[in-house]
Amino acid sequence: MKKRTYIITFLLGVVISLLVVFVQLPYYVTMPGAAQALEPLVHVENGDRDKGRLMLTTVRMGRANIAAYLLAHIRPYYELYPLKAIKQEGETDEEYTLRQLQLMEESKEAAIVVAYQHAHKPVTYQPRGVYVMSIVPGMPADHVLQVGDRIVRIDGKPVSTSKQLIEYVRQKKKGDRVTITWKRDGKEQTATLALAPFPQASKQVGLGLSPMTDYDVVTQPPVQIDSEKIGGPSAGLMFSLEIYNQLVEEDITKGHKIAGTGTISMSGEVGPIGGISQKVVAADEAGADIFFAPNEKGAKNSNYREAVKTAKKIGTKMKIVPVDTFADALRYLQTLQ
Repeated sequence: MKKRTYIITFLLGVVISLLVVFVQLPYYVTMPGAAQALEPLVHVENGDRDKGRLMLTTVRMGRANIAAYLLAHIRPYYELYPLKAIKQEGETDEEYTLRQLQLMEESKEAAIVVAYQHAHKPVTYQPRGVYVMSIVPGMPADHVLQVGDRIVRIDGKPVSTSKQLIEYVRQKKKGDRVTITWKRDGKEQTATLALAPFPQASKQVGLGLSPMTDYDVVTQPPVQIDSEKIGGPSAGLMFSLEIYNQLVEEDITKGHKIAGTGTISMSGEVGPIGGISQKVVAADEAGADIFFAPNEKGAKNSNYREAVKTAKKIGTKMKIVPVDTFADALRYLQTLQ
């Protein structure tokens, strides 16, 4: 009888353990990631080697199981988010990953342009089409276009930027039909779609897709960025600083370990990101001396203000520096001893 009780208890424990590990809940859990050196990822031809280190910071994220859900309630800087806060409506895991990788590509293009322009090196960038970033369920593009498709023509007219596409469609009204030509896996496809009002903006009609301009960037000297499987646009600022540092003779790090985060635009503006507290923790654990945080023009709830609060909580000696532009970060680095 006692042996039978032990067996039942053991089997019950195995079942509970499997449930805790393998049952997925309708949440994502995020936690501090790593601060990764950029020099091995960025390769400017004959670029300078420097003594300091510029680092991008990441947030680890995954679908929450029961164990992760419980940890998020007791571990500092572990955060839970419902699925709809991370993925867009109707978006698959594959589409989400692809969207994040495309955002990274856009970020790298902007980082290259900004760095080369500030270093006064030759750079040109020409738009060559529009990527589909996401699709609104139930809208005309749904089940016709896919995330990652590249739109090249609308009504037979070439489309090279997302602005062109948006402005063309904006002139139309409900029920008007447009013919879209796109490339998928190297093959052109065409479909005629009737425009429809957006679910939450009935006065605005469209195809129901989010577009992103694809640029062809040419530089001298050449540059390559190996972003591996890192997704999202938040490493833009740090990529631009690393590229710049390899282009110029001076070492802008002055031997310091410098981490940070923030999106970058073609004009050099730094934008806010998610998970700023977790990235501060990651940078501190990597021994960073300085951390750049998006200032958002001094907004009350800016990334910078949150980063300062987190730095105080964890007792780091790391200096938190607010930046609104690439030029702000560069000016600060030029004042370092």
